[in-house]
Amino acid sequence: MSAPGDLLDEQAELVSPATGRPLTKRGEATRRRLLEAAEAVFAEQGYHEASIVKITERAGIGLGTFYLYFDSKQTIFEALVIDLNRRVRHSMSEAMAGAGSRLEAERAGFAGFFRFTAEHPALYRVVREAEFVSPDTLRLHYTRIVEGYEAGLRDAQQAGDVDPRLDPAVAAWALMGMGELIGMRFLLWERDAEGRPPAEIDPAVFDAMALFIDNALAPRGAQEGDRQ
Repeated sequence: MSAPGDLLDEQAELVSPATGRPLTKRGEATRRRLLEAAEAVFAEQGYHEASIVKITERAGIGLGTFYLYFDSKQTIFEALVIDLNRRVRHSMSEAMAGAGSRLEAERAGFAGFFRFTAEHPALYRVVREAEFVSPDTLRLHYTRIVEGYEAGLRDAQQAGDVDPRLDPAVAAWALMGMGELIGMRFLLWERDAEGRPPAEIDPAVFDAMALFIDNALAPRGAQEGDRQ
């Protein structure tokens, strides 16, 4: 899994919709508190039951202050989708740093994705609701991931790490979809005897998925030992 591009998001200047001016460091911290509160409220109650009042109460911030950073409930929801997207891609990129081959990078990238998902299960509910609340933001979420993914697969094909017969775009969407559903089944839905979700994905599940990816991407004719 590949997710370059998040540094550009991090460097983007944040501007107050009320003043049109760049946010101060204090303003950025307040905005972060509102996004963290929104993540919890939207995850627990869903978009339609959530409210600006509930978000500001959760953040411990005055209602009037909210409008210095966001115009509406939909605006903060869309900002949250983009923020979660940036952070999950950053988690994957960090995990992939130093990988020696494309197949190693795939395993590391998915490990970063699953770690983030275990820590932020809201990602699933928020993204699913975006299909109805803000379809353009949903499309942006997936497109930002796939663009970097496709480029990484294409580079790996040129380097001889990935089967050159694969269509990079189709492979990127297929692998991203697989990772999302594996995370849903084995992180989001899984519970222990006390009803608690796992802190990480089952290593056996991860190894089975990694083997599947290796078999799918490795150039045909590669020795079995090269894919271990």
